[in-house]
Amino acid sequence: AIEMAAFEHLAPPERAGGVRRTELPKSLQQIQFDGREIAALDLDEIDRIASDIRVKGIEAVAISSVFSPINGAMELAARKRLLESCPGLRVVVSSDIGRIGLLERESAAIMNASLLELSSRTVEALRSTLQAAGLSCPFFITQNDGTLMGAEAVREFPVLTFASGPTNSMRGAAFLTGETDAIVVDIGGTTTDIGAIQRGFPRQASTVVDIGGVRTNFRMPDVFSIGLGGGSLVRRGPDGSVSVGPQSVGYRITKEALVFGGATMTTTDIAVAAGKVSIGEAAAVSSLDRDLVESSIAEIKRMLERGVERSRISPEPIPVIAVGGGSILMPSRLGDLTVIRPENFAVANAVGAAIAQVSGEVDRIFSLANGLTREDCLRQAEEEAREKAIRSGALASTIETIEREDVPLAYLPGNATRIHVKVVGEMGGIDA
Repeated sequence: AIEMAAFEHLAPPERAGGVRRTELPKSLQQIQFDGREIAALDLDEIDRIASDIRVKGIEAVAISSVFSPINGAMELAARKRLLESCPGLRVVVSSDIGRIGLLERESAAIMNASLLELSSRTVEALRSTLQAAGLSCPFFITQNDGTLMGAEAVREFPVLTFASGPTNSMRGAAFLTGETDAIVVDIGGTTTDIGAIQRGFPRQASTVVDIGGVRTNFRMPDVFSIGLGGGSLVRRGPDGSVSVGPQSVGYRITKEALVFGGATMTTTDIAVAAGKVSIGEAAAVSSLDRDLVESSIAEIKRMLERGVERSRISPEPIPVIAVGGGSILMPSRLGDLTVIRPENFAVANAVGAAIAQVSGEVDRIFSLANGLTREDCLRQAEEEAREKAIRSGALASTIETIEREDVPLAYLPGNATRIHVKVVGEMGGIDA
């Protein structure tokens, strides 16, 4: 079935407002699991939906159809029909966002549609700020695979910027160390983000991703967070046990931590007391109980080891790269893994954004029929990915393929196979 979800702003566009989900009628089922059309799109029903949209003053719509990643023609036709009747309507089709999995893909499309107004205002605000500074050049924004996207792409696909902060740090860690396969631990003031890099880029999650309690299946890095940072609170319980975090003084650390004249014991105080770093007034923590300090250091190490093991998918030893201002908490080893803390570790996030490349990606079903071979389809996908990267601003001469895989789909006719190709290239500039 084709299902549509629409959104109405509860506040004027000039203010940050919420959105309300409005259920719209469903059309008849159109696509079979193998991509075959089993009934024509009910255009009369789409027209009735368009009329409802105009009456309700709806501004954004998400369209989701069964098996649309295999055949997205129905979603595209529905979008075209809606736009003919409702010019200016913001429309998201689920096949542009998610993968196989109707409910998760629908949720991803709805999430993206609900953010379109915010993303548009954000892009315009950034553009105005740059112009006020005398800059008229194109600008790019980092996305969650460690590469860049143009301003117009951000307007259309704001969900692809989710978790771009941690991926910037991961790319920066790879650049600062020269390591291409490693686990990156980015420790900030309140939380620690942990993820793996493969071939210098963040490893992508291969399963359903939970965002704010909503199951989605669009592209996301395989990154998770724990409540440990440089400002995390350290407390001793009645039984003598030590707990670290998840509460944190955050940005108030320079006022509330013991070494800065405050009255709150934080992990930074513990690091100073243990002689791991020289920050603030060491005398303020010189009287801390040694057992408390050692127990706290052991608890911090235990938390980091558990996080790294969760991100580790092979028994082979690989380096752990510690970045972020809070990485002063990181020991020199975690289990059997060596920890690297590169020069300029505190600004790895900014480095990752500065060296980010432009990407192009193809992930769809190909049919090995009519004489086409696996290599023919891979070459076609690679060329499509290259064209996408060039349109996004990559210099053609710098483009290289970083991911190339195919998975045969035995349940589909025509000797079908799912092919995923990703290329990256240096930024050449576009009219963003």
